[in-house]
Amino acid sequence: MAAMTGGISELDLMNRAGRAVVDVICDRFPPQPAAVLCGPGNNGGDGYVIAAGLKARGWEVWAEPLAQPATATARAAKAAWTGDTLAWGQGDRVPSLIVDALFGVGLDRPLPLPAAQRARTLSQKSVTMVAVDLPSGLEGNTGRSPGDVSFRADLTVTFHAKKPAHVLQPGQGRCGEVVVVDIGLEPAGTKLIENSPEAWLDQFPWPDSSSHKYARGRLAVVSGGAWNTGAARLSARAGLRAGAGAVTLLSPPEALLPNAAHLEAVMLCPFESDQDLRLLAEEMDSVVIGPAAGLTEATRRNTLALTRTGAALVIDADAITVFRDDPGELFSALDMDDVLTPHVGEFDRIFPGYLASAPERISAVRRAARKAGAIVLLKGADTVIAHPDGRAAINGHGSPWLATAGSGDVLAGVIAGLMAQGMDSFDAACAGAWIHTEAGDLHGPGLIAEDLPGLLPRVLKRLYGWG
Repeated sequence: MAAMTGGISELDLMNRAGRAVVDVICDRFPPQPAAVLCGPGNNGGDGYVIAAGLKARGWEVWAEPLAQPATATARAAKAAWTGDTLAWGQGDRVPSLIVDALFGVGLDRPLPLPAAQRARTLSQKSVTMVAVDLPSGLEGNTGRSPGDVSFRADLTVTFHAKKPAHVLQPGQGRCGEVVVVDIGLEPAGTKLIENSPEAWLDQFPWPDSSSHKYARGRLAVVSGGAWNTGAARLSARAGLRAGAGAVTLLSPPEALLPNAAHLEAVMLCPFESDQDLRLLAEEMDSVVIGPAAGLTEATRRNTLALTRTGAALVIDADAITVFRDDPGELFSALDMDDVLTPHVGEFDRIFPGYLASAPERISAVRRAARKAGAIVLLKGADTVIAHPDGRAAINGHGSPWLATAGSGDVLAGVIAGLMAQGMDSFDAACAGAWIHTEAGDLHGPGLIAEDLPGLLPRVLKRLYGWG
């Protein structure tokens, strides 16, 4: 529970919060035997309000306090509760729904032993769990469990906005459905957002009746050598599907034939040196380099050559790892509209120790973005995107079907395709991550990376009619 805010008393906020949770519960479940587990703080106070609200709506409900209220507001809420109160874990009444109002976001230490034992027991039983603010045992800012034990909810009701733990793993996987309710709290002014279309859709680069292919942006993708061409073609096709008007695959001479055999709408152009590449990229709005580029001196030189053009860059895979011995050489050349898209291994190579020393991924990626002077997108089940100015977004809904070779190459292409059309790079990275996940879920089992570009039109059509 938030403390007194904007002239609203803690007790008033507690009553608002409790009533809001009751509304959500009653919208989803019929009346049934319910136990409300109440902790000693204001989360427990919410629990007494919830119990009273369920009782008023005809539910068979009782409170089970873990400890006596430790705050004046929680004591007032308990005093107003006129229903049954049972000793912790005692009695012969069996609930089919349990409300976890023990600690919420306020716990930064392991669960007390009785609560930890209850969490373990309930994890083995078929009972509906509803968490107030956050399943107890998880840290609100990290999604981690300090004692490796936490409650697991089917439904979590939180207030004003999601917290990091609702979208970061492992917390995200323990919250079930997360419902955000408004109880009149003032905006917190945070630079952290949950990645969703509402955050960037008004900046999306839809064409209009006057659009032509060059107005929709020119994207280039740098191919690998003769035996490593597929990844770049995946990126190029994804960028084309994302709306870039003209897409060119820039290819070393030895890779021209295999690339030509597989390309249709994507154009093909050779380059022989980093200087050639630079001249070609000068005409582009965005460029992707890295997918199957090779861990070679040529990749290092090509990447640095691209940073001296006016194109916004998406730097992925080998073009990241090739700088592992001197990341500063890359960082000193980047602009704030460039995007790095590492997975965890690549991230650790150029930002060594950042993840290990951070309390959670958000802090690590923010630090990395400041260090690089560019946008950093750390891929994973809870993808985090950070801007050097401190803005960050969490793409908490990762699709397991995207765990397949080439998926990241498609993501790089989608982001660069949006950037080519003039979309702000941070917004493009956020939109690309969301679109990529939606496409993965749209296909489901059996997905391979080659499927993804063909799924993008269906996701974009849904976006076009959003809201």
